[in-house]
Amino acid sequence: MEFTFPAIGIIHSCFKEKFGIPRQPGLAPLATAELELLAPYNDPTALDGLEGCSHIWVQFVFHANSRSEWKPKVKPPRLGGNKSLGVFATRSPTRPAPIGLSVVKLDGIVERDGKLLLQLSGIDMLDGTPVLDIKPYVPYVDLVPEAVNGFAAAAPQLIPVEFSAETTAFCDEYRQKTQIDLTGLIREILQQDPRPQYQQPEPERVYGMKLLDVDVRWQYRSNPAGLRILVCGIDPVVTM
Repeated sequence: MEFTFPAIGIIHSCFKEKFGIPRQPGLAPLATAELELLAPYNDPTALDGLEGCSHIWVQFVFHANSRSEWKPKVKPPRLGGNKSLGVFATRSPTRPAPIGLSVVKLDGIVERDGKLLLQLSGIDMLDGTPVLDIKPYVPYVDLVPEAVNGFAAAAPQLIPVEFSAETTAFCDEYRQKTQIDLTGLIREILQQDPRPQYQQPEPERVYGMKLLDVDVRWQYRSNPAGLRILVCGIDPVVTM
């Protein structure tokens, strides 16, 4: 049995590539996006009452998933990429139907340049993500305090993130120009450790990701206190 669903909107996200996106929503509260509703779903009356909700569920498509066929078992990053679980016991994007579901903060609803936009934060979605549906978060039924997850019982341990003098200066100037806390956003993302867990951190290796309109680069460092991350470079994205 197959169904076809329309995309009601598209995500304009701070995340310009898959690498570095938090593995769950809410882990980087400063990560923002705008959900642009597409015609004919961009009717303001369709959102009547949503302004009273602090959070919403967003159902979306993993449009950048390069694997077209599903497997009954996958290797989730949380388990180091070396242990398999049943696909339906994970949130892997490689699924029979590549659909994601995230609860995010609704910061506002605006109309700008003829577009109807939902302003979101705490997101985990790639720029250009098609949205299938939105629903209000209902605390008295959606919050389950006694819920248990056997392999993800607690949040991963955070890694300290430090900035070089040059990247600190860049972030300060960026905030003055855009009012965006780039330092805070980068720290929230990198402290989750986006590195594939099966990779051993090598001091000479430089990792990088595109975030907003900048390229961010970092390295892993070890000291007696443990592993840390050093943000060693930030440059504007060069467009052709």
